[in-house]
Amino acid sequence: MKILLAEDDNDMRRFLVKALQNAGYDVASFDNGLSAYNRLREEPFELLLTDIVMPEMDGIELARRATELDPEIKVMFITGFAAVALNPDSQAPRDAKVLSKPFHLRDLVDQVDKMMAA
Repeated sequence: MKILLAEDDNDMRRFLVKALQNAGYDVASFDNGLSAYNRLREEPFELLLTDIVMPEMDGIELARRATELDPEIKVMFITGFAAVALNPDSQAPRDAKVLSKPFHLRDLVDQVDKMMAA
């Protein structure tokens, strides 16, 4: 199962990649939405895991574009700004999940496992 991770905080990105790889996932990670989007255009991923507030392209725009490219891709936002993702005006994908920071890495892996099994 391939996960595309977009997170601009370097330490957070490293922790997330390590936790997901330890759980058996193949992870490609990027520090901004634009780079992640360009990778999505090259190959399919099962899950987009993205921060919301990032430079160049925010996570909501990235998620919108990702679901245009692949309507089957699952989306999870990891954010300290959950209210932004949950706002109906944000145009975030309807069935996207939101994991609010701070969270325990075990919680992240559990949520990803559930999404991948669905």
